[in-house]
Amino acid sequence: MQNQEELLFQKLAESQKSGYLNESFLLFHLRDKKEQSFSLHYHDFHKIIIFLSGNVTYLIEGKAYDLKPWDILLIGRHNIHKPLIQPDHLYDRIVIWVSNDFVTSQKTADSDLSACFTHTQQQGVHLIRPDSETQLNIRELLFQLETAFSSSEFASSILSAALFLQLLVQLNRTVLNPGSMKKTASLKYDKQIEEILLYINHNLSADLSIEQLSGKFFLSRSYLMHKFKKETGYTLHRYIEQKRLIHAAADIGQGIPVMKAALSSGFSDYSTFLRAFRKHYGISPKEYANRKRPSELQTGIPAVPQEFS
Repeated sequence: MQNQEELLFQKLAESQKSGYLNESFLLFHLRDKKEQSFSLHYHDFHKIIIFLSGNVTYLIEGKAYDLKPWDILLIGRHNIHKPLIQPDHLYDRIVIWVSNDFVTSQKTADSDLSACFTHTQQQGVHLIRPDSETQLNIRELLFQLETAFSSSEFASSILSAALFLQLLVQLNRTVLNPGSMKKTASLKYDKQIEEILLYINHNLSADLSIEQLSGKFFLSRSYLMHKFKKETGYTLHRYIEQKRLIHAAADIGQGIPVMKAALSSGFSDYSTFLRAFRKHYGISPKEYANRKRPSELQTGIPAVPQEFS
């Protein structure tokens, strides 16, 4: 019988043929004790990580989270992140990939299950540390969900979907409880870098040159570049370019003309945008637009062939 890691490789191989995984969500329970290194990256889907054991610090958008058992990380689509894993302990975690289109399709007049991801992004804190009662509820839900997800019994896919929706409801209720998002010693970050990150993400179409940013935040050019790389793992130029490309790709995927998407994302030179886009995504913006047709977006999760964290 295939283990979860073998299944993950199989799913990724299938996705590379079609460009998408045709599930609303995927769940993997991964256990390993080995040297692993991941680069900073992002996805077009949301990710939920339930940390069970290990010695792991997770970097998300310039903040570092030292994880404790049963901590939950909510990583929204396009959040830049990576784990720092010490191989001296068994790293045990449940990872759930969630299609954004699936989550938004569940929206009703009085509820939006994507609110947990939106809220964590707005608050700048991606860690949930549930109280004992909530933890018990989540543990029971996860046990049932894992069992149903790996089952071949009658209607197991329907049961999996129902249980996953229950989990999303529980996570949203927890996140929207003001005391659940922990600004504790488990969260380490530089306040000034947080302000710079927020400014960049809210002003992608503006002048974000090193000269402009260093003047705005009263830092020398060299100190700004050094501090930004130290705190985020990214060079300032690369972070800005990645965020602009993410924004442009999202606009193109929504049917906005390529030239307009480039300009609204902060690319003043179209040829520079084309080169950067092709280098990053491996295809031209027009080819990307054709791949992101609405019919493909309804159930698909774009493939990312490197993430086992």
